[in-house]
Amino acid sequence: MINVDDRIRDKCGVFGVFGHEDASALTALGLHALQHRGQESAGIVSFDGKNFNNQLNLGLVGDYFTKERVIKRLPGYAALGHVRYSTTGKTLFKNIQPLFADLQGGGLACSHNGNLTNGIELRKRLIREGSIFQSTSDTEAFIHLISKSKEKTIVKKIIDALYEIKGAYSFGLLTNKKLIGIRDPLGIRPLVLGSLGKAKIISSETCALDIIGAKFIREIKCGEIIAIDKDGMKSYNPFPNSKERPCIFEYIYFARPDSIMSGNSVYEYRKRMGKELAKEYKTDGDIIIPVPDSGVPAALGYSIQSKIPFDLGIIRNHYVGRTFIEPTQKIRQLGIKLKHNPNKKLIKGKKVILIDDSIVRGTTAIKIVEMVREAEALEVHMRVSSPPIKFPDYYGIDTPKKEELLAANNSIKEMEKKLKLDSLHFLSIEGLYKSMGLIKRNSVSPQFTDHCFSGDYPTELTDKNEGILSSQLSLLSDN
Repeated sequence: MINVDDRIRDKCGVFGVFGHEDASALTALGLHALQHRGQESAGIVSFDGKNFNNQLNLGLVGDYFTKERVIKRLPGYAALGHVRYSTTGKTLFKNIQPLFADLQGGGLACSHNGNLTNGIELRKRLIREGSIFQSTSDTEAFIHLISKSKEKTIVKKIIDALYEIKGAYSFGLLTNKKLIGIRDPLGIRPLVLGSLGKAKIISSETCALDIIGAKFIREIKCGEIIAIDKDGMKSYNPFPNSKERPCIFEYIYFARPDSIMSGNSVYEYRKRMGKELAKEYKTDGDIIIPVPDSGVPAALGYSIQSKIPFDLGIIRNHYVGRTFIEPTQKIRQLGIKLKHNPNKKLIKGKKVILIDDSIVRGTTAIKIVEMVREAEALEVHMRVSSPPIKFPDYYGIDTPKKEELLAANNSIKEMEKKLKLDSLHFLSIEGLYKSMGLIKRNSVSPQFTDHCFSGDYPTELTDKNEGILSSQLSLLSDN
């Protein structure tokens, strides 16, 4: 198998419902809306007043959770779901979330979006102390910490555990009495609160509220714990106040364009990025072509600002999975064409400006440019609506090692040559912040988590500093 899509990927999506007779069906729909956040596995745990019920599946939400017999196995008024793309821990059935454990006070299901930067250190310590792990996911360390707490109530046990973990996280937890949503102290990973009648909902994004007709209440604050039960909802803020630093890649790429973040639609932010890019780099061209689908909003913004016509010069096949089996080298070389095909009549004889949201290794960009040149473009220029990715991520984004990142190891001119472009330009980090409605980046206290561009990591990287790369740990092997 090979990956035909050179994209960075978010770890997971979280969705939970409390106080609705169709909690599991609503959760399945919510997960379907969050499918872009993880395509490797999906799971739902429900509680019916007496028993916890779970259904887990490798693959897409729609391949399993649209079946009536599956939803019937998930009775109850409360449910917690998860979609996953693995960063820490491999794609195994035992790693499918929500993870479930029987604790002294009753059952606990846990869904996690993010990555613990001290997860390996915690795991080693807990194993030395006698804990037995059933998965290779960093999320399980959090459950063990909750279990070992000497506090009396579940919320206090959770707070105890939170003080021991580092990194980025949004957690959804389901007990026999509560649905709990938690966001890390810097708000790196998103989590929102919604309602449907008297029922309350937690979700990674607002688009999942829309699909079930729920009302968006607000974003869960950085460092906040929301506990929902039959008596209502309580908010806890156990951490000292800190300035929110949400992940900038949620706005650039991860979140669905129709989601609302920081009071505006993600689609609008991406259009602004395209406009800023056009302001920074004026290029004569005949046609603006987005690299589908993520390049479309920025390409529209670039076209509006530059007054160069926008058109769909590359057509995407939406019925191709992320990976496929190739028996021969010759077939392997055709991989990109399974997903993209040039609209040749639009391209021939024209100066083409390609717009994409990011470049990672550059493998897909090389093939896209080659495809456009084969369609007889007169010139091929590429404009990228984010700054160059020069540093790896440790907060739940699947990025390559630094030596595999194209921009980390090449100048703009070298990248132009490798990609066979007439010109290449990236949006500056200042332009990115302007598109977010800010005058400039505060270098002392940045407003976003933007380490992939700046190298400014907002938390301690315990595992990395010990020489451990969480994506390549022998400790977390499947053997």
